[in-house]
Amino acid sequence: MDDKIKVLISGGGTGGHIFPALSIANGIKERCKNADILFVGAENRMEMEKVPAAGYKIIGLPVCGFDRKNPLRNVKVLFRLYKSMKLAKKILREFNPDIAIGVGGYASGPMLKAAQKKGIPTLIQEQNSYAGVTNKLLAEKADAICVAYEGMERFFPAEKIIMTGNPVRQNILNCRLSPQEARQKFGLDPAKKTVLIVGGSLGARTINRSVEKDMDKLSGSGIQIIWQTGKFYDEEAKAAMKEKKPANILQTAFVTNMDEAYRAADLIVSRAGASSISELQLLGKAAILVPSPNVAEDHQTKNAMSLVSRNAAVMISDADAPEKLADTILKLISDDKQLNELSANIAAMALRGSVEKIVDKILSLIKK
Repeated sequence: MDDKIKVLISGGGTGGHIFPALSIANGIKERCKNADILFVGAENRMEMEKVPAAGYKIIGLPVCGFDRKNPLRNVKVLFRLYKSMKLAKKILREFNPDIAIGVGGYASGPMLKAAQKKGIPTLIQEQNSYAGVTNKLLAEKADAICVAYEGMERFFPAEKIIMTGNPVRQNILNCRLSPQEARQKFGLDPAKKTVLIVGGSLGARTINRSVEKDMDKLSGSGIQIIWQTGKFYDEEAKAAMKEKKPANILQTAFVTNMDEAYRAADLIVSRAGASSISELQLLGKAAILVPSPNVAEDHQTKNAMSLVSRNAAVMISDADAPEKLADTILKLISDDKQLNELSANIAAMALRGSVEKIVDKILSLIKK
């Protein structure tokens, strides 16, 4: 096949959509050096920063999500959707892609709908165990739907589903350090049990406040903690650190060397976003999952339960975290048998070679 293909990738909003999209783009570039790849995202969302930083072009649509709490605001939302649909048609006319790929998030709706109307092949990549509204609406006319969980025929036409797993950030899988070496890179004791607490790129209020509440308990425990608070909670966390002065907790707004942080950790505390879970599976990491309650259809709880049902993770609800998180961390980190069981069971769920499988399907759709 001529590798001068044109690929449009649409979606975003969170790292859970953006990182898989970038992994797919990188996978296409590896196979087709001359591929022309254009991203379409939502204005003022994090893809407008992350995609150019990764070396790709992006156009922003004025689209935004519906406001379930204040229906009157949706007049503005509908106007933005109308503008986005018009702009989507213009982008398709000018770029004329061979295929349009949707990874979920606001922008993928108008973009893929317009592509389907124009007869351009479309592929959907659904990261979660509970399908998003946008992807469900697009599924009937999509040519292929790549998923990471069993049972997705509840949401999509069974004949279009391909089990690929979720693409993850490639550098996370390439760390060659031992756990001891990774801990030293963070200035930690190489011999001590280590917990990584992370709430995603923006942070997680409940997880952070649960750590702050029981900082004395955690600091006197004999373990060490890498605590990634997210930029929104950085000042609040720094104030708690200044007051309590725990010698065993390393607090940071953002971990840039996430591959080394994962490697350093015996146990990880995380939200239950699909990309995070896929990374934990591929790395075989024991985890405590605290699903975010602020997501559509409570899909993070469903993601977490798919692991809990196989004894592959421990789950604490967001509401229970302030009372239970610190005690659960301390109990689990001292139980080598359970840590090893969780690690083995989550690793057994990993789907490898996701990007290669997705790129295979993209290229076959273009060829067809």
